[in-house]
Amino acid sequence: MKKLIIALSIIGCAPLSAQQDATIASIPSISIGSRGEVKVSPDRANIQISVQTKAPTAAVAAAQNATRQKAVIDGIRALGVAADKISTTGYNVMPEHRYEQNREPVIIGYTVVNTVSVEVVDLTMVGRIIDTSISRGANMISSLSFYAANTEAARREAIGLAIQSARLDADAAARAAGGSVGGLLEVSVGAYFPPPRPYEMAAQARMTAAVAADTPIQPGDQTLTVNVNTRWSFVGGRN
Repeated sequence: MKKLIIALSIIGCAPLSAQQDATIASIPSISIGSRGEVKVSPDRANIQISVQTKAPTAAVAAAQNATRQKAVIDGIRALGVAADKISTTGYNVMPEHRYEQNREPVIIGYTVVNTVSVEVVDLTMVGRIIDTSISRGANMISSLSFYAANTEAARREAIGLAIQSARLDADAAARAAGGSVGGLLEVSVGAYFPPPRPYEMAAQARMTAAVAADTPIQPGDQTLTVNVNTRWSFVGGRN
């Protein structure tokens, strides 16, 4: 949401001499906050792939997990994913308890969860990586997220659009006040909101499905947002 303030003073963003400060403070100004938005297309993906195993003992659960996760990683590597794009992001060993009234909990088994993160640089491979992981023993896709590797050009474009929008608003405000806009006195780039990673795949969404074809994945465009604050000199005005 844009905000409009017609002010009679301005605070400089750099240290000023007393004379400069007094001069600027005497300039009537219009302050405008604006937002610029630019659509960007993701070119990277991150997949969190987990293997969960259960067994009466931690050692057995861990051994089973290691075998299955190795098969998953080997399958991903066979698709051409480089080793440095695959990393372990979590490993948990958790006891399972049976609870009975008036008795101490009894451990009845152990669950082991091993999660690897896969950075994907070819989005056409996302569905195949998911399906291969499932067929090799993965039983949880913890998350799937898309992002753009380089957003600097889009960020600068959004800054320009935000300033253009602020100028239009300043013109409208000045006309409404019976005057006009002069030069730009101050601009500051505020918060930068990179595109979110909106696609979160629910765990175990396809774990029991037969893998007959690549899972269809559509990342879609995302919105990059930049906020700016501007101050414009106000010329003329109504008495």
